[in-house]
Amino acid sequence: MNLESVVRPVLSEADIDRMTGKLFLTGRAQRSAFWVLLTLAAIISTAGVVTDSTATVIGAMIVAPLMTPILGTALAAVLAIRRQVLLSVALVLGGAVVVVAIGYLMGLLVPGPVTADTNSQVAARVSPGLIDLIAALATGVVGAFALVRSDVSDTLPGVAIAISLVPPLSVVGLTLESGAYGQSGGALLLFATNVAAIIATGTAVLLAYRVRAAAQSFGKPVGRLSAPTLVVIVGFVLLVSVPLGVGSYQVFQQERTVAVARPAVERWTQERAWHLVELTFDQGVLEVTVAGLPPAGDTTSLRTALDDAGLGDVPARLSLVMEGTQDLPADR
Repeated sequence: MNLESVVRPVLSEADIDRMTGKLFLTGRAQRSAFWVLLTLAAIISTAGVVTDSTATVIGAMIVAPLMTPILGTALAAVLAIRRQVLLSVALVLGGAVVVVAIGYLMGLLVPGPVTADTNSQVAARVSPGLIDLIAALATGVVGAFALVRSDVSDTLPGVAIAISLVPPLSVVGLTLESGAYGQSGGALLLFATNVAAIIATGTAVLLAYRVRAAAQSFGKPVGRLSAPTLVVIVGFVLLVSVPLGVGSYQVFQQERTVAVARPAVERWTQERAWHLVELTFDQGVLEVTVAGLPPAGDTTSLRTALDDAGLGDVPARLSLVMEGTQDLPADR
């Protein structure tokens, strides 16, 4: 094997043209198709979230074209085409604003609030953790790999389903309209996490496949790739990692507290012929909901049981749900 065969780019000129033509939305027809598909995806996604329909939300993920300018940002960064980087970023940000606005407007048509308390689609997207970042990083690798390798491009619909881009933005709009601003922030963080991960891993894969060398060898416009560009990309990922890490730690603490408290609470309820309905740890308070016949009796023993379990510093709240049913006949 000679040196020429080692350094020769493995990509053809047709590959470079295919990637830039697909990801760089420079034509009017491409941009109009992008906005039409994004608007429809936003409507489908918001409707799916409101109706709590997983199938509808998945349909929106397939239709949504946001992956194109995100990967386009990675390709433009690798080729160091500043104008194209700015255009792709503008499409991502503008698209995000459009989806949030559609979610907010459709939320006005819903009689009640759409929040994590009543909707599983919202609940799944307002508390991102490090596991979401790991999944997004892997998805970015697959997306960039499928882009470079035309023979595996059929996997792109699966990539679209795997990554959550439009649904979190729909959740942002719906929860903003419902006044749940904390949940809006969580969904927006999930979107930012996915964008950062796709750009970072997409850039890494494109560099590994020597897209720059291939483009240069075929006389394509390629700028100077500077270290600050890569620092910004890596910094973006690290920036979103901090709140994700904090969120993951909080979830771990919540699950640990519930796991430690459950045996003690279950023993306490069994001794009184009650049964445990729900045990959660929310906002620093252990919520204990039990069902049985009143009165609740002395709750000091429950506090003692929790203290003995090592939860002396955890405040708790007990709620008693009366058992039994009553018929309420109509007057007419």
